[in-house]
Amino acid sequence: MSAITLIGTGNMARTIGTRAVAGGNTVEVMGRDQSKADDLAKSLGGAATPGKWGAVPTGDIVITALLYDGVVPVVTEFGDALAGKVIIDISNPFNATFDGLAHREETSIAQEAAKVAPPGAKVVKAFNTIFRNVLEKGRPTVFMAADDAQAKADVAAFVRSLGLRPLDVGGLKMAHWLEGMGVVTVGLASNGIGHGDFSLGVNEFST
Repeated sequence: MSAITLIGTGNMARTIGTRAVAGGNTVEVMGRDQSKADDLAKSLGGAATPGKWGAVPTGDIVITALLYDGVVPVVTEFGDALAGKVIIDISNPFNATFDGLAHREETSIAQEAAKVAPPGAKVVKAFNTIFRNVLEKGRPTVFMAADDAQAKADVAAFVRSLGLRPLDVGGLKMAHWLEGMGVVTVGLASNGIGHGDFSLGVNEFST
């Protein structure tokens, strides 16, 4: 099992934290509002504890459960406290109309976070193509992108502990396209499918 630190106290932090505790992982919760971190850790139960904002996370895997515009500033703010950690970015940088990405370059929030991360920290993009309600009650595929093989192996093991299927899509530059998949998911929910009770996955066929 894994030691996880959640940076953030919102809905995705609660959902991932709930599955993480159920999967036997230890969970630390950090938030700028200490009372919210305390409350979330208490509600998660199990091996969940509150941490202090800005301190060295106890988790080997740190999940930035934040809106996209908060990820890079928080990684910068924590600085050396994240040295040697695996950082999972779950964010989606949607534009104002939710039909494109907020950044116009071929980059991603994960790639930008990697630029400011301290030495030894490894950034992984994952979980961003899954609606929260599906993550709560379903068994969706978790696509992930990273440059470090061990970081991907660690995250894959964590994903499996949640009862989910990890799929490696390649290096961290693929995070840009995972963010694009997030846009496609919203487009499907608004159009062809018409609701958010679905997830993107992969069917394998033998010849």
